[in-house]
Amino acid sequence: MTVRIQMVRFALVGAANTGTYYAFYLLLLTRLPYVAAHVAASVLSMIGSFFLNSWFTYRTRPTWRKFLLFPLTNAANFVITTVGVYVLVDVLHFGSRYAPLIAAAGAIPITFVVSRAIMLRPDPAVDPDPREGAGHVTAAGAPAVTSPAGPAASGR
Repeated sequence: MTVRIQMVRFALVGAANTGTYYAFYLLLLTRLPYVAAHVAASVLSMIGSFFLNSWFTYRTRPTWRKFLLFPLTNAANFVITTVGVYVLVDVLHFGSRYAPLIAAAGAIPITFVVSRAIMLRPDPAVDPDPREGAGHVTAAGAPAVTSPAGPAASGR
């Protein structure tokens, strides 16, 4: 799968994730202060984002290792959007209902780069040494092909 296709799929997952986040945010905003609603909605939508990106965007198997690393994908996004929400609401006096949507736009490119690095990184617990070929999966999700003579003979 090409990076362009991954970017399109990432954008689709991001749109769905933004909708999920915003629905949770509005629901929680009825009971919590806006920052608490933002934090809780972010955590809930991040869990859904992990599985959607794993299965749909990168076509990779979700593992505990990737799940535990996945918050790094959203760390920059979280910091940028949280600071953005604060600045928009408390400094620039935007409404708290729309501030998260505006703040999220600046974090998208960083999130894609970090997400791709984590999700496509081989998992040593699941994938054996890729130089041996057995069990190794390419970025496109297809099994890697090696010749009996080894990876060098197969052109890798």
